[in-house]
Amino acid sequence: MSQAARLRHATLADLDAVTAIYAHHVLTGTGSFEIEPPDRSEMGNRMDRVHARGLPWIVAEQSGMIVGFAYAGPFKERAAYAATVENSVYLAPGCAGRGLGRCLLDGLLAELSARGIREVLAVIGDSENHASIGLHTACGFRPVGTFTHVGRKFGRDLDVVLMQKSL
Repeated sequence: MSQAARLRHATLADLDAVTAIYAHHVLTGTGSFEIEPPDRSEMGNRMDRVHARGLPWIVAEQSGMIVGFAYAGPFKERAAYAATVENSVYLAPGCAGRGLGRCLLDGLLAELSARGIREVLAVIGDSENHASIGLHTACGFRPVGTFTHVGRKFGRDLDVVLMQKSL
């Protein structure tokens, strides 16, 4: 990473950047199985739900620009799963390969640990998503399974790779 990214908690002022980053991934990649990108209002609702649960949504900022974001949401709604979350990490176009994903995921994991979360799950779209699988492996996640052919996007059947990290 050429210049260190500053991590901070996301605010509603970050919604335009977060929405644009996520829209790029929805429209061009298989890391998200959404077909139509959610609008700014829906992304705001998602951020509000994460914050209402006391979970972190963080952004990475470089030179005044949001270059990525990461958050954790509940794995399941049942109370027994309260200490288990699912994480998400997305980088702005052109920002991969600079250590930003690692910076975001490390920051997110530290926030989750401080909040008493015990288990973090990565539900990675597309078994060919080597960047995400590699990032999670580098951060100590271990593979726990693969759902095969559970999604379809861009005319391809897609797998979901499940990874887990105990905090």
